[in-house]
Amino acid sequence: MRHKKGRSGFIAACVLPSVILFIIFMLIPTINVFKMSLYKWGGFSNNKQFVGLNNFKILFQDQKFFRSFQNSILLIVLVTIITLFFALVFAAILSRENLKGQNFFRVIFYIPNILSVVVISAIFSAIYDPNSGLLNSILGIFRGKDASPILWLGDQSIVIYSLVIAMVWQAIGYYMVMYMASMTSVPESLYESANLEGAGKLTQFFSITLPLIWTNIRTTLTFFIISSINLSFLFVKALTNGGPDGSTEVFLSYMYGQAYTNSSYGYGMAIGVVVFLFSFGLSAVVNVATKREPLEF
Repeated sequence: MRHKKGRSGFIAACVLPSVILFIIFMLIPTINVFKMSLYKWGGFSNNKQFVGLNNFKILFQDQKFFRSFQNSILLIVLVTIITLFFALVFAAILSRENLKGQNFFRVIFYIPNILSVVVISAIFSAIYDPNSGLLNSILGIFRGKDASPILWLGDQSIVIYSLVIAMVWQAIGYYMVMYMASMTSVPESLYESANLEGAGKLTQFFSITLPLIWTNIRTTLTFFIISSINLSFLFVKALTNGGPDGSTEVFLSYMYGQAYTNSSYGYGMAIGVVVFLFSFGLSAVVNVATKREPLEF
């Protein structure tokens, strides 16, 4: 009995610091966001006016918010699909094919993930520069020197896709490494049996590799969708600041502008509540939609 009590006390002592930090830095701030969304407040004065759900009524009539909502959904869908597709392809190639310099390619792919968003944004700002950027310089070979430069970050019709490219480049390496770790745990005997049956590489990938690492894909998919919401804010602030004319405004950049630039802190917190509920609901939907019977080997 004493041994069980001592063990329980040790476990409680190990878990308690994490619980305290979670309460202080996650639970209490989240409750405060919900609370402040019910007030009209500039964020700096002591004058707080309780307005109930009025902030939410204004929010659902705000066309700029719905535009930021559409931009966020577009970024989440495009970045998630493209990133996970190429991460799976590269992981399969590097883990299944006997290529020279595999470790070199792993490092090269992973480097963008350890760079800060500010550094990545500076790199892509130089690439997208309309006058001296690498991209326009290459395209100029085919388009001719007299062709007008493409405004990658200034054209409302293409700027959102310029952000997609930067975000995908930053994320591919991280998820590639995670999928490689899962793929290397799949028994080689399964692939040998498939070879004997005459199954090609593509058939093996969809029949063996993908089903056996599906649990890992589900986990990374949920994590990536949530992280895309946060990363989109950082890339937007660093590359476009929501422009041109709000065409790259996303959830969190619009919330930040309302709370700290327009001094509408209560309204900004109402946007934060909607983003929180949307993220939670989207994660639940993704988990249900991707649920499969676990396979064992």
